[in-house]
Amino acid sequence: MTSATVFQVNAFWDADAGVWVATSEDIPGLATEAESFDALQRKLRGMVPELLMLNQAISLDYKGSISFELTTHTQETVEVA
Repeated sequence: MTSATVFQVNAFWDADAGVWVATSEDIPGLATEAESFDALQRKLRGMVPELLMLNQAISLDYKGSISFELTTHTQETVEVA
């Protein structure tokens, strides 16, 4: 992994479940949810490095920074009077 690698993570609001959901094609196994966007970000800060180690994308003794870009998607429907 180079220091310029930025892992892509996508998040969307699941209105039926009332949670933010995050997944990633760059990080195998990443699928998580949280009740708030802030809680989701905190959760990802721990999960991203852990999953990268488990998938051997980084070594277990890796020291340094890992960058991920969290992209959100929301959709709304409004009534027009």
